[in-house]
Amino acid sequence: MHEQLDDTATPLLAGLKVLDVGTWIAGPAAATVMADYGAEVIKLESLEGDPLRHLAQGPTSPPCDHNYFWVLDGRNKRSLSMDLKHEATGPVRDALLQWADVLVTNFRPDLAERLGLSWERAKSLNPRLIYAHITGYGDAGPEAGKPGYDTTAWWSRSGLADWVRLPGTRPAMSAPGMGDHATAMALYGAIMTALWARDRTGEGRRVTTSLLANGFWSNGMLASMRLCGAPPPERDPLRPVANALAAQYETQDHRWLQLTLLNEAREWPKLCHALGAEALLEDARFADQALRRADPETLYQALADYFQQLTLNRAKTVLAEAGIPAAILTGVDELAEDPQALAADILTPVADPRPGWTHTVNSPIALEGVKKVAPRYAPALGEHSEAILASLGFSAEAIATLQAAGAVKS
Repeated sequence: MHEQLDDTATPLLAGLKVLDVGTWIAGPAAATVMADYGAEVIKLESLEGDPLRHLAQGPTSPPCDHNYFWVLDGRNKRSLSMDLKHEATGPVRDALLQWADVLVTNFRPDLAERLGLSWERAKSLNPRLIYAHITGYGDAGPEAGKPGYDTTAWWSRSGLADWVRLPGTRPAMSAPGMGDHATAMALYGAIMTALWARDRTGEGRRVTTSLLANGFWSNGMLASMRLCGAPPPERDPLRPVANALAAQYETQDHRWLQLTLLNEAREWPKLCHALGAEALLEDARFADQALRRADPETLYQALADYFQQLTLNRAKTVLAEAGIPAAILTGVDELAEDPQALAADILTPVADPRPGWTHTVNSPIALEGVKKVAPRYAPALGEHSEAILASLGFSAEAIATLQAAGAVKS
């Protein structure tokens, strides 16, 4: 039996103070997960704001009443907007470094140095600080200083983009933020590990991960194949089906589903019975696994004929009843109403619903008996600047001076 969640309990990470100085997604999304568990996260932004704020507002972006990218990764944070290059903001920067338990950044070391946010300087001001650094390609090597995005370092550079296309065909683009959100979870894990160590040693440390490292990890099975000296599986554009029991099939109503049978000896008979394809069980061409793998195209076409006789809903029903591993190829326009995602709290209700924004994507980990903070709407740029500065001990006069100098935006 699951433990009952206590709605009045103190959030798990309450009291943890996080300074989010990252831009775009990979670093800031790790801070979002901490905010989901109750950490106090200050989003330190330039006077123009995190570039992610503007990604959904370009001339080619779909129109919407909500800044759909920003409300996802900016939720549950407070925004402090100031110019780190302005000399007057130095005392604020240092007060934030001394305040924080965790700093998240993707600044290149040279930029961090110029802004007074290098690891060495931060450590000297706050020896207990966990300094979480996202890079594109890692700390060392000929590409260490190269700027990276998930489309470049994670998707293209790791072999993923090449592998998901047939030879000779045009590569596909990754979905927006696909590698960034995966990399954010690696950084979150590094931060939590470092906090565990700090509880025992009292010392902070720098932790890091890269988009390239996470791309290789995502492509780890094929990379390990090559590292062990095995050739990659042959991909013949004239023979696109390597295994008819791990392939995609079209239904009568022109929908697709992914079939994946890994326990073939047990699941092959079940599949045939579910599809009404008992004749295939008697077909000598498919009598055992070796024969089924020897001529996958013929078996694929035989199965495809049966799937073409079923609607998607009927195919889902008969496969589920037979315990056959399969999933529909879900369209993006179906995600918001996905009944399983809603039931499993993958799409979670927000704290302050408004027209067109009642649920958002939950962070992908859950702890038994621990309730997350309900997602609050992402802050406007500089929405909390004055309150944050006051909480750090700056007087109303000092705050007014910073605003008048154009160093802080409220």
